[in-house]
Amino acid sequence: MNRLFLSLTLVAVSAAAAEKPILCRGHYHSEAEAIKQLARMSSTHKNLAQWKARASAVRQQILTGSKLSPLPKRTPLKAIIKNKRTYKGYTVESATFEARPGFFVYGNLYRPLGRKGKRPGILCPHGHARGRAGGRLRPDQQNRCATLARMGAVVFSYDMIGYGDSEHLGWKHSHPQALTLQTWSSVRAVDFLESLPEIDKKRIGVTGCSGGGTQTFLLTAIDDRVAVSVPVVMVSAHFFGGCHCESGMPIHKTSKLETNNAEIATLAAPRPLKLISVGGDWTKNNPKVEYPYAQSVYKYFGALDKVANTHFPNEKHGYEFIKRQAMYPFMVKHLGLDAKGVLDKKTGKYDETGNTIEPVDTMRNFMKLEDMPKHALKPGAMVSFK
Repeated sequence: MNRLFLSLTLVAVSAAAAEKPILCRGHYHSEAEAIKQLARMSSTHKNLAQWKARASAVRQQILTGSKLSPLPKRTPLKAIIKNKRTYKGYTVESATFEARPGFFVYGNLYRPLGRKGKRPGILCPHGHARGRAGGRLRPDQQNRCATLARMGAVVFSYDMIGYGDSEHLGWKHSHPQALTLQTWSSVRAVDFLESLPEIDKKRIGVTGCSGGGTQTFLLTAIDDRVAVSVPVVMVSAHFFGGCHCESGMPIHKTSKLETNNAEIATLAAPRPLKLISVGGDWTKNNPKVEYPYAQSVYKYFGALDKVANTHFPNEKHGYEFIKRQAMYPFMVKHLGLDAKGVLDKKTGKYDETGNTIEPVDTMRNFMKLEDMPKHALKPGAMVSFK
């Protein structure tokens, strides 16, 4: 009997190992099919205990599918913070850390001036906007970070692989480990914020647009240190992300479990979650499809006041001024920011005119590969997670 049991176990393990990954890429199914899928998901839970079991399974599938299970060891960050610039109400520094030995994450650290006590921290991942001034270097992203800093937050804006300094130093976004590296880099970015002495570890938020929206809800789903989540123009039940860094690994579907980005974003519950959506992309159905699904889960926690949706039916994809205006008050409310001097009470708008938009070279961490630490991995190298 023992031999038979061992034989059957080995067959089962072999079959599981041989299972072909199921990738839900881009418009994997139609809008109508997405609604049916959400209904199937809803049928798996009718109370809080059942939802928590479901959420745990989805979370584990994300980690397993992205090759982050078990979670890698937290290796030393060896942060390099330099080149401090002082502006009206805030400072900016170039900041780098090692997410894995030899693999660096590059970004800019925005800190408020004239603030006392512990400060909230906010991560700002970016989307797939290309060009020399793309990614975190875009004026839109700089405005977001500077405004949040002027209201008292410590903000870290960081590159996707193959963007910004990462691209400048030779890395490509087509790297086969992109999803794994970016997700782990976001986890380590929380570690980086927590390493700063002024950070209140209970007040950490994250907000990003498009591909940065994907990073926002994936990080929030797997890391309960995130207290507030605002994914922008990305949460969709029928669209799974158009890049391999979002949907190139089997995080959405296996032979045992199916999910989508609407459900993944809802793993934030009962933490504050705001969906910002538009009529001009795949988030067009948020008010009638994805948002009601999130509300149904938040009801289990008695936390309907912590989930929100601002929809712009006539706007297109992006994180422009009007969408940042929808994000700021949510962060102010749930992270305890101070809007004095930024919020114009007459217009109800958050004033960004006090921000300084920096040129690309000022924002760089390293100008050339030779300036990097000697143990830095060569661009394009595979990164070890053992």
